[in-house]
Amino acid sequence: MILKSKKMKKLKSISVVAFVLLLFLQSIDAKVILPAIVSSNMVLQRNTTVVLWGWADANERIAIKPSWRDQELTLEANKEGNWRIEVKTTSSKEPQTIKITSTASDITLENVLFGEVWLCSGQSNMEQPMKGFYAQPTFHSNSAIANSNNSNLRLFTIQKNGAKSPLNDIEKYTPWQDASPETVADFSAVGYFFARQLQEILDVPVGIIHSSWGGSFVEAWMSKEVLREYQEIDIEEADLENSRNVQTALFNGMINPLIPFKIKGVLWYQGESNRHEPNQYKELFPAMVKDWRSRWDIGDFPFYYTQIAPFNYGNGNSSYFREAQLQCLELIPNSGIAITLDIGREYFIHPPQKKEVADRLLYNALNQTYNYKTVDYAGPLYKSQKVEDGGIMLNFENIETGLFYSELDGFEIAGEDEIFYPAEAKISEGKYVFVKNENVLNPIAVRYAWKNWVKGTLFDINMLPASSFRTDNWEDATPIEK
Repeated sequence: MILKSKKMKKLKSISVVAFVLLLFLQSIDAKVILPAIVSSNMVLQRNTTVVLWGWADANERIAIKPSWRDQELTLEANKEGNWRIEVKTTSSKEPQTIKITSTASDITLENVLFGEVWLCSGQSNMEQPMKGFYAQPTFHSNSAIANSNNSNLRLFTIQKNGAKSPLNDIEKYTPWQDASPETVADFSAVGYFFARQLQEILDVPVGIIHSSWGGSFVEAWMSKEVLREYQEIDIEEADLENSRNVQTALFNGMINPLIPFKIKGVLWYQGESNRHEPNQYKELFPAMVKDWRSRWDIGDFPFYYTQIAPFNYGNGNSSYFREAQLQCLELIPNSGIAITLDIGREYFIHPPQKKEVADRLLYNALNQTYNYKTVDYAGPLYKSQKVEDGGIMLNFENIETGLFYSELDGFEIAGEDEIFYPAEAKISEGKYVFVKNENVLNPIAVRYAWKNWVKGTLFDINMLPASSFRTDNWEDATPIEK
């Protein structure tokens, strides 16, 4: 009987410990959890309605007290433990706090700013950091890094991470940080140069989110629901170590977890990996943009992207892809393009002039998003041609103040035989380009910069370059080299 009593006491003791442990685990589960992007030091889009969201125990009651509101907000997590709430922001430039409490949580988000929030994404030319890649520099970087201390410019980086299904939260990241020499050196050069200038011009805080992966295909940045409209998807056996080549993997791991964090717009620099399929890209890229906008559910936010720069690829002709990117302007509402025909490098696929790229994206944003209508954002765009005087006169859009050149080069002209000869080109009346070759007696078509590697020579007077273009739609035309 004594042994039995001791055994019962021991079992009772174990039961008490187990019960206490269960209560402890329940209290852990009941704690409010926030997504990585929602944290201290973040920038929330100003003068709008933003979303705060997260997870908790099922039906957990949560109170949220933003410092800029007089009243506390209350809500209840659903039966799956998900919660979200909309909050209006203001134009205040003062740091704010957000207190989030529940029965098991007492969270204070500090040093929160209201400002302009942009997402930059793409492949290696967007990924290239301020400090450059090995043996591949970023021009202007040393001075920019040295002068980068700015508490009104905040950086957030999503590190490379693919997934086979959409993630709810970011798994690998560098949290919100003030711009400084320590944080800027490894951040996207295009993203930083854009954000720094935007912050200075608007004189408001700016948050820039970076999510890119070198060598990635556009298919990796698309959702399964949209991509399967264009191709079969089979990623069950895919190697996620090389997620940049895996359909939907980067959308799942590096874009979906950001939604619904409110952004102003997107900067995109990608395309080199898709250059062999320009017609396919004209379908996939606009579909991706439309899908992202639909998922964020904040309307057709600005989407500004960069045309791939000339480079000696060695095979194919990337001019067809540059043409496809230019044509996407008509397919994507509220979009803009940064032309880079003048800044490519023959043997470096990563042009060091990332500030020039950022400038041209910025000009799009200033003119089209922020109503700086006197800021020129678009270079000469081919409009029409007229055969005259044994040559062809080219007419352009976006040249309100005329054309500029140092020495026109890269023009070709052809007749009905579809053989293109190098042509002499000259500016006429400050706004036309007259193209001619004495060997082409009855010309019908012109091409400009229609090669992998070429150096742009045609600009408007603000030194915004024209894209490569053609006035024909031939598939098998023959160029005759000089």
